[in-house]
Amino acid sequence: MNDVTDKPSDEHVYSLDEINVKLAAELPHWYFEDGWIRRKYKTSGWKGTLMVVNTVGHLAEAAWHHPDLTVSYAFVIVKLCTHSAKGITDKDWTLAKKIEDVIQWQPGKEAGALEGTPNDDARFKYIKYD
Repeated sequence: MNDVTDKPSDEHVYSLDEINVKLAAELPHWYFEDGWIRRKYKTSGWKGTLMVVNTVGHLAEAAWHHPDLTVSYAFVIVKLCTHSAKGITDKDWTLAKKIEDVIQWQPGKEAGALEGTPNDDARFKYIKYD
């Protein structure tokens, strides 16, 4: 059933083989477990954890596709599954890629005016990049 209309979903549900191929090719830091694609983001403490949670929350609300989160002092686990389709669909892939792009963005590693967060100073470091 669809979250808003309660109509059955017509979305393609990916098979386990398809999921494993897509994860390896497109989201290598994500994994499949118990019906969800998942990603654990390690942070440098509570401040970083809250920044990750708020970022994921904004992206999920804008997309109208809501993950489950496990939140702890120094990590956040994001879990995606399309409940209405009872499996992994393009909604999950699209949101996972957007979350990955935003959370892993490091301006200091690209050309431009933004220098990025200084990782060598514990006062400012907030996420442990891959």
